[in-house]
Amino acid sequence: MSDMQAHVLLVDDDERIRDLLRKFLQRNGYLVTAARDAAHARKILTGLDFDIVVLDVMMPGEDGITFCQTLRETSSVPVLLLTAKSETSDRIAGLEAGADDYLPKPFEPKELLLRLKAILRRAPSSPEAQPTALQLGPLRYDLERGELWAGSEAVRLTATEQALMRVLSTSPHEPVSRGDLIERLGRGQEDTGERAIDVQITRLRRKLERDPKQPRYLQTVRGEGYMLAPD
Repeated sequence: MSDMQAHVLLVDDDERIRDLLRKFLQRNGYLVTAARDAAHARKILTGLDFDIVVLDVMMPGEDGITFCQTLRETSSVPVLLLTAKSETSDRIAGLEAGADDYLPKPFEPKELLLRLKAILRRAPSSPEAQPTALQLGPLRYDLERGELWAGSEAVRLTATEQALMRVLSTSPHEPVSRGDLIERLGRGQEDTGERAIDVQITRLRRKLERDPKQPRYLQTVRGEGYMLAPD
């Protein structure tokens, strides 16, 4: 797959290093989500998919090698280990845990980019695979789980808002009429007329949009209905 706009999960307990690497990777075209430790990373992984994980080995609590081992039980996402240890035995331990590559600290940032590019080139590509999430600016909507995320934080949606998102996300960039929304949301519910739909759309926009009065992602298409317009 292409490394440009690949989504990286960066896991490092050192806040200074984590912040420097996050900014460096973003400047070089990557999407980056950062985690402070293995437990934080595991929480993020329940709501987001990644193209590669950059993982520090020496962390308090669960170390990077142990986390990589458990990650391999459920995921084939590529992993690049970062560590201050450079002994051959440590490198072998990381690779045996399922890591794709191993970069000793300290390292040149350019070397990190080269390692990432090499790993992503080797990763299998699925050009016909259907997307599992929609990007809405800083928000990400998980199509399979029906969940909205802002980075590592879940955005709470009401049951009606969840239903709206599920309907609108099935045909992004295509308007869905109020009548269709009423039919698909209204079975067994009260107060599902056009006015009620408009009110629910207004409430949902407050969670999706930077400026709900000038919506970018949940648009009104005059004469046709409402349309979800992800990035």
